Amino acid sequence: MSERLDLKNAERKVFRATFDDGLWDIIIAGLAMEFAVAPLLSPALGDFWSSVIFVPFLGLLFLAIWLTRKYVVKARTGVVKFGKQRIKRLKKFTLVMVVINVLALILGIIVAFYFHALSGQMIAIIFGLILLTGFSLAAYFLDYPRLYVYGFLLGIAPYLGEWLYSNHGASHHGFPITFGFISGVIFLAGLITFMRFLRNSSIAADTAAKGL
Repeated sequence: MSERLDLKNAERKVFRATFDDGLWDIIIAGLAMEFAVAPLLSPALGDFWSSVIFVPFLGLLFLAIWLTRKYVVKARTGVVKFGKQRIKRLKKFTLVMVVINVLALILGIIVAFYFHALSGQMIAIIFGLILLTGFSLAAYFLDYPRLYVYGFLLGIAPYLGEWLYSNHGASHHGFPITFGFISGVIFLAGLITFMRFLRNSSIAADTAAKGL
């Protein structure tokens, strides 16, 4: 019984370590930055193109992360295979995220049709709840607690932006300020985590080579 628990705990640690190299944080920061910069481009490009213009940027970011994970991370951690329970959990996570994205799309269409009938605060609350729910579910299924913090920060960002817009005249409903700041915080956290991962894996490799 104790051996089974030890194996589960070991697999849990490896599973969490798989998502704890800081690269996911950098991807999240890149996605959050879109909400900060797109409103600034909207007057010149329109709402549609100000978002579409980020597709190549995000594609390059994902490519860079994929190459880093393949040639840097896997070289230090090796290829990991998880048990049936973890695989089942990942499948549930994928299904839930598909449902969340479909709901977000539907809500986005509804908001677009009734934009002038909804207050800025209501739109901010709806947007924030979508972000909070999505990140909280991801944190639960991936066993990645830091996503709860990111979900909270990104969830309150629309409401704080609306508050800055209403009370202090911040442009573009405050999105460039709130999402820009939070994106910077997440990117910094990811960069620090990645540098720590490189340092720790280097130390582990040196220790193994010396036979200590």
